[in-house]
Formats: sequence, structure tokens, C-alpha cells
Amino acid sequence: MCGIAGIVSPRPDKMQDVQQMISCLSHRGPDGEATWQNDAQTIALGHRRLSIIDLSDAGNQPMHYMDRYTIVHNGEIYNYKELRQELSAKGYNFHSHSDTEVILAAYDCWKADCLQHFDGMFAFAIWDQKEHKLFAARDRFGEKPFYYCYSDDGFFFVSEIKAFWKIGVEKNYNSNLLLQYIATGFAQDAMDTGATYWQQVKKLPARHYLEFIPSTDQLQIIPYFDIDKSDGNISSEKAIEKFRNLFFNSVDKRLRSDVEIGTSLSGGLDSSSVVAAIHQLKQTGLVQKAFTASFPGFEKDETQLASNVAVKFGLSHFFTSPNEEDIAFDLEKFLSQHDEPVSSFSVYAQYKVYQLAKQHGVKVILDGQGADEILAGYSKYTHWFLQELYASGSSQFEKEKAAFNSTMFNLKNKLASKFPGWTAIQLEKKSIKKQRASIFNKDFVQEYLNRSSVYKPVVKTLNDILYFDVFGGGLEELLRNADRNAMAHGIEVRLPFLNHELVQFVFSLPSVLKIHNGYSKYILRQSMADMLPAEIAWRKDKIGFEPPQHQWMQHSQLQDKIHEAKKKLVQDNILAPSVLKNPIQPKAAYESNNYDWRFLSAAHLL
Repeated sequence: MCGIAGIVSPRPDKMQDVQQMISCLSHRGPDGEATWQNDAQTIALGHRRLSIIDLSDAGNQPMHYMDRYTIVHNGEIYNYKELRQELSAKGYNFHSHSDTEVILAAYDCWKADCLQHFDGMFAFAIWDQKEHKLFAARDRFGEKPFYYCYSDDGFFFVSEIKAFWKIGVEKNYNSNLLLQYIATGFAQDAMDTGATYWQQVKKLPARHYLEFIPSTDQLQIIPYFDIDKSDGNISSEKAIEKFRNLFFNSVDKRLRSDVEIGTSLSGGLDSSSVVAAIHQLKQTGLVQKAFTASFPGFEKDETQLASNVAVKFGLSHFFTSPNEEDIAFDLEKFLSQHDEPVSSFSVYAQYKVYQLAKQHGVKVILDGQGADEILAGYSKYTHWFLQELYASGSSQFEKEKAAFNSTMFNLKNKLASKFPGWTAIQLEKKSIKKQRASIFNKDFVQEYLNRSSVYKPVVKTLNDILYFDVFGGGLEELLRNADRNAMAHGIEVRLPFLNHELVQFVFSLPSVLKIHNGYSKYILRQSMADMLPAEIAWRKDKIGFEPPQHQWMQHSQLQDKIHEAKKKLVQDNILAPSVLKNPIQPKAAYESNNYDWRFLSAAHLL
């Protein structure tokens, strides 16, 4: 986990620009800094190091290989030991014990197909001196960031957008995405085009690689991974066994580290399952550190559940209790860390958990993110599941509907299940209506409302909506938040539920193994039930890592900041002047029409 930057330019000697960019990324790599440029001074690479594997100088970057390749890499390749052994058998030599050197050998051996061999989170760029070509890639789900600018002056890339401002890139916001965010709370490009909140800045989409050939000024962006959504043929017993084996194998590989590892622990099923798997794998009485956000007196506080798990597995347990005074003090620094809008104060609570880990000397955290998106953990998935059963004429429909005690399945749901294309159109119209709300300046809406930004998928099965959420919906937004929050404190976050083999297997399962008998994430519950307390394994009251945002937004300093944010958005002709007369309306983190928080977050960009 590090910070990377680079420039490929026909104008020589860009070293000073690269140095400015990586200096802006010091928080991502507090353990070292280095730069390199080729003899012709047409390419410069920079790296900030967070030392996790091979702490020696042999692991430093930019790293060179075979007098041909130079790499800067952010992330981890978890199966690097297996790949190193395979590549050694093919005659490749290694001078370090790092996963980065394995990437270089794998690229020389398989070229772009090396990406098919990696189990990891990564964003890296390799300069091939022989071919005079830049090859860069991003992991399958978007855990690690890769931003770029491409102009007559060359190709520039970096781990965080803020580094571009240091070298004079124009800071013009993307009005289409800003309108979408304020109106709907959705903070990313649903079509995954590579757009960001800044006109001059693009992101390399997850599961894509790029090749840039400066001699011909040719840039190609190519996908390399996809999920098969069709159901396989497997019994429930074998599915549970295979899921558990894949999950445990994923956790095991993500424990590879030369520094101390800890866990986030919310008291929910996902993080508790990670803790239980670690305990089962080690079998040595290992005492690990766990970190929890606690909100005393808040009705959705999960402290007691987290404490029960910590006691069961003998964890050293640490708590942070952020409040409205903390957020008022941290707000500017917190929002500046993200470069793009964030959805709620729940992101700040995560920021404080990772800060706590740093204070206790932990540099690697395992977390449960991704489970809800691949295993249908959110309550919103229930109606999609029931619609699939209804449309297929499944005999299980009435049973599952009764198990959820669902009163929401009505005529509208029946129509949606029979006419999914019509449903997608209606949902797009609903989103467009939100973007035409009276809070906006009418000229702003007329100019920047973009129908492609309100894209909704045609959903015939539960897998269809899960696929959208994993690759076009909310998952990458959550991963972006986790990366910025962790890197702000020099912490590496590892996510066992996002092993690509595990994800592909889950997508091959029938929906009734994801949602069953009134329970979400059914196969995970069955796999972990013998290791977790029943109150964790079979709880239904999902909280979703929620802080007392409604209370926090009543703080006078925050209300002053919200009022100033509204004034700024009015001055920029984004909001209608009448908004200034509206009283501030504190909302819970996941409540709809959470406008005042969005005003606060959006105005920070301007």
C-alpha cells in the first residue's frame, strides 16, 4: 500500500513535477520516498512507500527488473509466494522477497495476461524500456485508485487527485456528477466511464488496464475481467463447504505480512466472520488487536455485540467514540482527504477507526467490506429477490414472502417482475425528477442534467442487481472511501470477501443460497454458524455501520458550516437562492433526501 505518480511526456525533465506529486502523497507512504527518470528524461516515476512485505531496501520502488522494466506499485498481490514459485520454475530470478518484483516477472512472462494470475488489490504502472510503452492496471473491484490526465503535454498518473493540483492541472468540477450527487446522494459514475468530479481528471476503471505508447500518442483502455452471472449446479451442502474453503483461503492469504495485523470489528456478521476465520486459521492463541467505533447512548450502537466477539476470540479490543465536537474539528482535513464527495458521516466514523489503529501501532487491517454487495446483505435486495421468485413462478415465493413478513410486495412489484425493462425506465425517470427538484438553479439543471448519469439496469434476477452494485453501483464508492480513510493514517486495508474466485463462486449460486427463509447472506451464516455466537450469526437487525449523524448535525458549528456551504452553492449558480431560506434538517446517515450533508460535502469541492 503506497502512493504512486508518473509522467510520460515529450517535454523533457518532468522530475520536479513528479517530486511535487509524491510529496503530496506522504500520508500514503510514510516509510520512504524515491523517484526515477529514464536517460531521455521523457518518463519520470515516483513512489511513497508503506512497508508491509519485505521491509528491506530490496523492496524499494521504483523497482527495476531485467534492465528493461521499471514499476511503481500500490497495493498487495496476496498469492505472490505461489506465483514466485511458478515463475522460478520457468527460470525467473528474484532479488527481493516482495510481491512487487513478482509483478515484474509475471508481466515479462505473460504480458497483459499476468492480471489473470493475480489475487490482490493493486494499481501499478510498468515502463517497458524495450517497447517504449507504459502498461498500467487496476484491480478487479477498484480497491486501489489510479487517476490520470492526458493532454498534449503528456500522460500523467497519480494515486490521489489532490496531487494534480500541485503541478497546475486546472481544477474545474464536473457539473454532471455534482448535480447527480446532490440530487440522489449517489457519488460515482454509474456507467463506469472513468469520469471523476473533475473535468481534467479521469480514473482507470476497475478491472481494466491501459497501454500508452508515447511515440504514436496512442492510449488504449482494455477490460480484463468479468463475472459470469449464470447459476451453476451444486447442492446446498457442497456450496456451503466450498464457500467456507474459499473464504478461509482468502483470509489466510490476506494474513501475509511482515508487520502487525489487526481487524475492524463492528459487531456485525461480516467483520465478526473475518475475526472468527483468523482465529480458526491460526490455532496458536494469537491475540490480535481489534478496533471499534462506539457511540454510547445511540440506539444503533453495536459496542456490546463487538465486545462479545472480542471476548470470545481473546482479542485486544480498542474503542473510538467520535462525536460532534470531533467532526467539527476534523471536517476540513477529513473532506480534503477524499477529493470527491462522501455519502454521510458514516465515512468519518471509519476514518476514526483507522486513526485508532495507527495510534496502536497496527499498519494492516482486515475488514468485512464487500460482503453485503456480493451476498445481498442490504434490505433493499429483498424485493429484487422476491420479484425474481415471482417472475419465475417459483413454489418458494409465498414461503419467502411470509418469512420476510413482507407487506411491500404489491402490484407495483408484480409489474416490475414481469416488465423489468419498463421498471428500469421508471427508476431512471424518478432519478431525473430528483435532479429537477426546486432546490436547484433551473439553468444549472437544464445545462448539466445528463440522462446517462441516471442509468438503471434491467433487473430480471437478484444477480443482475448485485452485478450492477459491484461494478457500477455503490461498491467502488465504499472502496474509495476506505482507501482514503486508511491511507490518511498510513494503514493498509485488506478485504477477504473480494477475492475474485470467491466472488465468482457466489455469483454462480442460486439466489436462495444468498437470501433464504428471511435471512440475507444465508450461505455466510451457514458457513460460520458453528464459530460465531448465535446473536451474531443469525441477527436480522442490520445496522450498516451507522453513527448518530442526526445528533451531530444539530451542532452549532456544523450548522454554520452547512449554511456557508449553501451560500457557496448558490453563488456558483448550482442551488436556487430560495434554499437559503430553508431551515437545516438534520438526517440520519442513510436517510433519503439527506441534502444538508450533501451541500456540505459538495461545497468543499468548489
